Amino acid sequence: MSADTMKAIIKPTAGPGFQMAEVPIPTVAPNEVLVKVKAASICGTDLHIYRWDDWSASRVRPPLVVGHEVCGEVVERGANVTEPEIGEFVSLESHVVCNHCSYCRTGQGHLCENTRLIGVDRDGGFAEYIAIDAQNAWPNPPDLPLEIAVLQENFGNAVHTAFAVDLRAKKVLVTGAGPVGLMTIATARAIGARAVYATDISRYRLDFATRLGADLALHAQEDDVIGAIRRETEGEGVDVLLEMSGAPTAIDQGFALLKPGGEAALLGVAPGPIEFDWNHHLVFKSARVVGVYGRRLWHTWYQARGLIRSGAVDLSPLVTHRFKLEEFDSAFEVMASGESGKVMLTP
Repeated sequence: MSADTMKAIIKPTAGPGFQMAEVPIPTVAPNEVLVKVKAASICGTDLHIYRWDDWSASRVRPPLVVGHEVCGEVVERGANVTEPEIGEFVSLESHVVCNHCSYCRTGQGHLCENTRLIGVDRDGGFAEYIAIDAQNAWPNPPDLPLEIAVLQENFGNAVHTAFAVDLRAKKVLVTGAGPVGLMTIATARAIGARAVYATDISRYRLDFATRLGADLALHAQEDDVIGAIRRETEGEGVDVLLEMSGAPTAIDQGFALLKPGGEAALLGVAPGPIEFDWNHHLVFKSARVVGVYGRRLWHTWYQARGLIRSGAVDLSPLVTHRFKLEEFDSAFEVMASGESGKVMLTP
């Protein structure tokens, strides 16, 4: 490998799987920084691209360096960049926004109509280096553990969802105990939920949910979810639904358990159009529902920083498996198994 190239995991062509390749180290534009990657973690989006499902085929244009949950050290700055400093330890926000559209100008940058996601629309961070807009490099304390720094972008999804509705002194149901659902359980506890219930189809992750603060964790297919939670809530149901799974059965169970006048925040992405009892789940209940996408830039990052640095949320248990970049196939196999928390890759 030459001094001007690096190792990277790429999607070389349309179709399942990734490939380890030698590619040029990216050059920085005037408003960008070059980050030497210290760690990256696998997200569900990466798994979609790895499998090459319908969404991936419609969105991703190979060849492309993949990966978007990244932390590392700033090693070069473009001509217009004054911060972060060279040598600063940063985590990356994956949504690169334009700062000019009506959404950006009204404080809704997470909805920017010109967003380009690293690892999806432009080269990502499963590599030794990544170039990214300087505004997307979030400074960290130099002693922040890699296992926490690498999770901050993904943690932002949990924080955005949990703060989208009022959880204080409320009975909360989290449907989907994947990594973001697990972080949402911990966040709900930290910001004052009265009780937290969780559902999933992985016993491993249900046990994990209990360790992170769930009062009751139920298998969505094998347990009597509706009966058990109605008993726990004295027949009332839950005040708040935080839907993290996108699974039609979980969505139906969640709204069936939502009490009249309740609130729901929806982060999970369904596989496509689904059947839904609009009348009984929404209209007749006078339910209040909000869709959640990404992180509010940069409001959610400040909220997440406060939760982490205060110790209110401890993310350290979430990284359960670690692999070298070259071991990506094994890493994705573990992530797909449902028998893991977050899976971390290191160059």
